[in-house]
Amino acid sequence: MPTASVPLNLVDVTLEYPDGEGTIKALDRVNLTVQAGQMVSLVGPSGSGKSSLLAVAATLVRPTRGQVLIDGTDAIGLGDRERTALRREAIGIIFQQPNLLPSLTAAEQLIIGDHLRGRSAKAAEAEAAKMLDVVGLASSAGKRPHQLSGGQRQRVNIARALMGRPKVLLVDEPTAALDHERSDSIVRLLRRVTDEFGVGTVMVTHDTEFVPLTDAVATMRDGRLAAAVPTAA
Repeated sequence: MPTASVPLNLVDVTLEYPDGEGTIKALDRVNLTVQAGQMVSLVGPSGSGKSSLLAVAATLVRPTRGQVLIDGTDAIGLGDRERTALRREAIGIIFQQPNLLPSLTAAEQLIIGDHLRGRSAKAAEAEAAKMLDVVGLASSAGKRPHQLSGGQRQRVNIARALMGRPKVLLVDEPTAALDHERSDSIVRLLRRVTDEFGVGTVMVTHDTEFVPLTDAVATMRDGRLAAAVPTAA
């Protein structure tokens, strides 16, 4: 039985969708374990199930069968309110597009979500300053999205995901809209925060050049996940 020291453990996860008179199997008995401080690349062709895996791991979609253990807690057995609380406290999600609110500063992007965790305004401001410093944007706390480059907006996205000090970091194609230099710096930043914060990170990527920066790579095809293979980082 997985222990609470394992941030993410997917056990025989199957996800099926109705399709006319039959069903589509988006995930087929997927197993994935991610340790604290481990960064795993998830690769595979379009439509192979990578997005479905992230959605299930994020507890945004309930699988048809299997277990989704977040820091030792089986999210499948929780009610909607408890599952939302688990997601807020234990999971950081970094979307492909930062989706920052145009009227808010970089610091405010982080602070607004922290109110839901019950943190005081003063504590949220201090944590936001700390996280912006972690991602190299301490001097840009007062800037709004249109004043930031694409790479800087993605850094705000990463800082926002770290605000709750999550156990699990789920990252969806973080370099898709960036040039090579900015892509490299973003993946290296994700590598660093994985190490520093001891999170279990899963990064979906089409850019296999950056796979060696991670600890292991797992390949999806037709809803099935091959066992993660250590990289030569």
